[in-house]
Amino acid sequence: MPLVYKICPRPLWREAEAHGVFRGAPIDCADGFIHFSTAEQAPETAARHFAAQDDLLLIAVETDALGEALRFEPSRGGALFPHLYGELPLSAVRSVAELPLGADGRHIFPAEVVSP
Repeated sequence: MPLVYKICPRPLWREAEAHGVFRGAPIDCADGFIHFSTAEQAPETAARHFAAQDDLLLIAVETDALGEALRFEPSRGGALFPHLYGELPLSAVRSVAELPLGADGRHIFPAEVVSP
């Protein structure tokens, strides 16, 4: 079961849980799709877009559950990033994990993301 990952501030994710669907962060809404990362891309995404931010969650999402709404499209330097054109049904979520900051200010990822 292939997975993609969403880094999300805890309050925004709690709002999604209350509504039963994740409609995206402000940047997602502005861009017209929900940004995801692969396991290999997630640490760089955290460093670039969430540097030194705490109270984050790492949401693991099953790609097969998203169907054709999930597209891998070129981004940073031509790398293919997963983008979801539509809302994220919570039924597609496989896990929600804390994404704490380490002493060095970088996020500490679960082992399955760091070494998939």
